[in-house]
Amino acid sequence: MLWRLVLTALGDETLDEDRRLAILARGAAELAARRTCGGEGPTVDDVVRLAFEEFAVVIDAAQARTALLGRVR
Repeated sequence: MLWRLVLTALGDETLDEDRRLAILARGAAELAARRTCGGEGPTVDDVVRLAFEEFAVVIDAAQARTALLGRVR
């Protein structure tokens, strides 16, 4: 489900920008979690970097933090 939302957010120009970035931040947080080795979880910087590298969007630390906290719940 998340990846469908991410794909939609990448291609839908009519989507609200805040909602679009929140979805992409969630996708980046999930990727960061899957790519993190060992017992340490992903960091805010990991999420920001992956959002830029994988989705070509710039998210701020607050968006990344929210996405990480959403993964925990």
